Amino acid sequence: MADTSKSQSRPTPLGIYDKPQARGVTGIEAVAIALSALWLLGSAAFFMLGTDNPTSSVDGLQFLVTMLAVFMPVAMIWVAATAARSSRVMREESQRLQAAIDAIRQAYIAQQQGRDLSSEPSVSRKLDEIAAAARNTETALATFQSSRRESDAPKRAPTPEPAPQPDDQPALALGTTAEDIAPPLATTDFIRALNFPETAEDEAGFAALRKAMKDRDTAQLIQAAQDILTLLSQDGIYMDDLRPDRARPEIWRQFASGARGRAVAPLGGVRDRSSLALTAGRMKQDPIFRDAAHHFLRRFDKAISAFAETASDAELSELSDTRTARAFMLLGRVAGTFD
Repeated sequence: MADTSKSQSRPTPLGIYDKPQARGVTGIEAVAIALSALWLLGSAAFFMLGTDNPTSSVDGLQFLVTMLAVFMPVAMIWVAATAARSSRVMREESQRLQAAIDAIRQAYIAQQQGRDLSSEPSVSRKLDEIAAAARNTETALATFQSSRRESDAPKRAPTPEPAPQPDDQPALALGTTAEDIAPPLATTDFIRALNFPETAEDEAGFAALRKAMKDRDTAQLIQAAQDILTLLSQDGIYMDDLRPDRARPEIWRQFASGARGRAVAPLGGVRDRSSLALTAGRMKQDPIFRDAAHHFLRRFDKAISAFAETASDAELSELSDTRTARAFMLLGRVAGTFD
């Protein structure tokens, strides 16, 4: 019996799900059989004992009426039995379906809570490590330049030279920073970094992010974007869930050249009412969120002004689809930038 009960259940991702068992004769069928037998016996007794000559011939109509009177109640008994059994099966299936739905809902809530508690800190920790590595590289290069200047100082001739005129005065070699010796950030890496890595295995995304963190202005924009995205995620607002209306590249160029108000209103293409309401409420009630949002908007404004000077229309369209650009559309609309 133990083996049979185990074979009737199978493990699923939601737990142990009991398969509907193929039952034999149940109580409903037993009652229907008993009532049918009782009715048939009663009918036989009536026709056999109620007439003096049961073998006398009867016409066709009387025979048909007799058969209907005998078997119609039996048929009705079995129709009622079938309906009762179907009702019980449907009730059991409904309970089983409700249990499965509750389990799916609990698993989804647990998954969402796990993502809020694990994925965001993981991304934040990786970005902090990248920023720390960039600062360490810059410090090492600056130390190397300082030590090199100190070692070259005793070898210089002590004889003073006449001061040159202001027009032809050369620039003094005061050392270079990591930004001076680093190659210019490629446009593709800039766009990829503003979208942030998709997953922990997105090597191309992290490579672009490391390159972007070596550029001072881009690193400041990425840090501001990371801060505001983390704050928005606390209210359950994720940029991947937004599907804003895309603006034409010339609208982005107008914004980059200083246009504001209704001229650039298509940039506020976020239509998600819940996200807009939650962001507006947070903007009014949370001063930390408000300061972070305005800091992010200023950084994005400065970055897009420089980017639009050399970017093509296709690159502007690709930039508008990044997570950072979507955050700008949401916050810009709440802050009234497009009014």
